[in-house]
Amino acid sequence: MQSPRPFGRWLCAAALALTSLVAPAADGKSGVTLKLLVTNLTAPIVLTDFDGKRALVAEQIGPIHLMTPDGQLKPFADFTSKLKVNFGKFDERGVLGLALHPKFAANHKFYVCYSAPLRATAPTNWDHTMNISEFTAKGDTADLGTERVLLQIDEPYFNHNGGRIAFGPDGHLYLGSGDGGHKNDINKDEADKARGPRGNGQDLNTLLGKIIRIDVDKPAAGKNYGIPQDNPFAKGGGLPEIYAWGIRNPWGMTFDRGGQRELFEVEVGQDRWEEVNIIVKGGNYGWNLREGTEWFNPKAERKPLEKPYFDPGNAKFVDPILAYENLAAFPQTGKGKSITGGYVYRGKALPQLAGKYIFADWSKHFSLPQGVLYTGTRGADGKWTMDDLVPESHAAGHLGAFVWAFGEDHDGELYVLTNQTGALGTKGGKIWKLVKAGN
Repeated sequence: MQSPRPFGRWLCAAALALTSLVAPAADGKSGVTLKLLVTNLTAPIVLTDFDGKRALVAEQIGPIHLMTPDGQLKPFADFTSKLKVNFGKFDERGVLGLALHPKFAANHKFYVCYSAPLRATAPTNWDHTMNISEFTAKGDTADLGTERVLLQIDEPYFNHNGGRIAFGPDGHLYLGSGDGGHKNDINKDEADKARGPRGNGQDLNTLLGKIIRIDVDKPAAGKNYGIPQDNPFAKGGGLPEIYAWGIRNPWGMTFDRGGQRELFEVEVGQDRWEEVNIIVKGGNYGWNLREGTEWFNPKAERKPLEKPYFDPGNAKFVDPILAYENLAAFPQTGKGKSITGGYVYRGKALPQLAGKYIFADWSKHFSLPQGVLYTGTRGADGKWTMDDLVPESHAAGHLGAFVWAFGEDHDGELYVLTNQTGALGTKGGKIWKLVKAGN
């Protein structure tokens, strides 16, 4: 995001000469409804399988719960005392990512990405340090005393952190890291030293604005993690942790549990385009040279350039699979203000959604809870189309809530995590399950 989360998550634009066409909504009802499971949360940000029966639910302000299938919660951990976060207001800091080790049933290890106070070695005028740490669970409780900090990234501003983590089919841990905050991926004034003159997204000597991949099981000398040998810069040319780059603010990053096991990531844009990407090794996703497929103008973000603002040389860019206009720049035709990712649906309860990427927009309004759901469908020609997904329980055209995140359980069924205020202080957070209409 740029300033407050919705306010910095702008994307979209006119004519995208790529495969992402926005299809009209299908006639008739969706056959999908949202079943309310949990209330009285703040800002639920992660829901993931725990043991095949129960799920882990993380709140951005610190608590992590065990959730039964009927929505009953039990404490698992509380990161509140570890965080630098502005309780009671909008904030992009907090608990941002949670993932269980692929061999969790045997080793009981799990990983959390969270916003910690600024470490002593960071620039003194920066905001905080993002920690990716390993912990061990003892039964149904986390032992926070077992913390082993794997990786730390100093953040100049409170926003554009990203922070989603996930284990890939290769067993390595992936992290979506935002560009460091403020807006446009440029310094706000001459005194600002948050990035070089060409931004963080295209700078291969910073972990800001990147997709990162590390090996948590084989630490290298002097590190608490290892570098996969096939990482693009494992042998030089950039930081060895980098897997892909040109990232602005990834507010959602998940692996498809089926198909080709692809890594889906959503990019909160500046003012014109919101986009969905499939991340590939060594891919350059354009930021801040591009937003969507347009040349981005860092000095006037709503006026795209006819050529890049600096020479990218021989750089090749990966186009988004889907992109939609942001209401900030396109008040008449925009589809939302800030994209929220998303999973490819691989459950059994809703066969009409099989293989579709389910995602959302945070809200169609800055301060009103008007989140909306969408689907992305890959055609036989490989091109993607975007459709509305209107739950029959919420036929008003929006959910009446801000869509904070999605979750997936052991069976591949999906959950929508919402908040009523857009801030971290009230108990308006809810968890909904996508189910067959009539159930």
